[in-house]
Amino acid sequence: MRKTIRIGLIGTGFMGKAHALSYQAAGSVFDDIARPVLHAVADIDGARAEMFKHQFGFAKALTDWRKLVEDPEIDVVSITTPTVFHKEMALAAIAAGKHVHCEKPLAISAADALEMTIAAEKAGVRTASGFNYIKNPLLKYAREMIAAGELGEITDFNGIHAEGFMADPETPWSWRCDPAGGQGAIADVGSHIIAIARFLLGPVTQVFAQLDTPIKTRPVKPGSSERKEVGVDDIARMIVGFERGCSGTLQANWLATGRNMQLGFQVSGSKGTLVFSQERMNELHYFKAGEDPRSNGFRVIESGPQHQPYGAFCVAGGHHLGFNDLKTIEMAEFIRAIDQGVAASPDFREAWEVQRLIDAAVMSHKDRSWLSL
Repeated sequence: MRKTIRIGLIGTGFMGKAHALSYQAAGSVFDDIARPVLHAVADIDGARAEMFKHQFGFAKALTDWRKLVEDPEIDVVSITTPTVFHKEMALAAIAAGKHVHCEKPLAISAADALEMTIAAEKAGVRTASGFNYIKNPLLKYAREMIAAGELGEITDFNGIHAEGFMADPETPWSWRCDPAGGQGAIADVGSHIIAIARFLLGPVTQVFAQLDTPIKTRPVKPGSSERKEVGVDDIARMIVGFERGCSGTLQANWLATGRNMQLGFQVSGSKGTLVFSQERMNELHYFKAGEDPRSNGFRVIESGPQHQPYGAFCVAGGHHLGFNDLKTIEMAEFIRAIDQGVAASPDFREAWEVQRLIDAAVMSHKDRSWLSL
């Protein structure tokens, strides 16, 4: 009989829904993992918790996340709350012996992220953090191409994560604008392009950063004339040096008018270049140097069953994966790591490495200097 693993979910927002959907799908799409069972959901809003319970088939709805963490029937705790709550919730779950999935950014500081990492490693529980975009089969293929030397010696990396959801200066002040909850765009969206850069090219060892806040204040609520100061960055630009010897740039921006998901990169080498954008997430563009210049150019590598685990979702190429499919792959790999007793990727330690670069970039901006990690 197939083994089951019981899930406790904290939070019912955008990412809470993504987690619930992906755990449900993972058990059906991948038959080599323990089947996830949605056991309990917790939200401070009792009505939302009850709605989620009925919508997704949870056995319990709670208003106190501590009761969820302490539930002896739960094997995995998934945390989808704002960053400021991550540390307390994760440490409590770890102390209770639960495996923990926590959304990115892992914590408000690298020090907190490291404390969470060490606690989990000492407890012997498995951890994961929500960098689902690197689960795209085409990004995995890009990393294989780079590792195999198909691009030659890497000379440059340019990465960006730009969205426009904060572009309107009348968008109300929220927890995203509060420095007590961590950094702004550099952490919220920038953590994704940092994770991708590390995934493709390895550790970053140096950074020089500039952080800007063009929108200085926001209304305290929709339509209000009272405004509150924005205490975090809206745009972050970084020049980085990689341990492998090349350099590059990273940008995070949540004021990018007209952009919904410009998460992309160009990585160039002596033998070729790869270009990717999440806005066309089922295409990887590849230029191979040295071919006939009359007909040479970028060619499109389209995702299909030859790029596993695409084939677990669809047997035909060109039908495309989506955001929730990447979350499903993420959760399946996390559960597989629990089943096999190995570290998931990315785990809390990798999320700490991402946070280290964020903290270093903030310090670089304050000092107006290069910083080494």
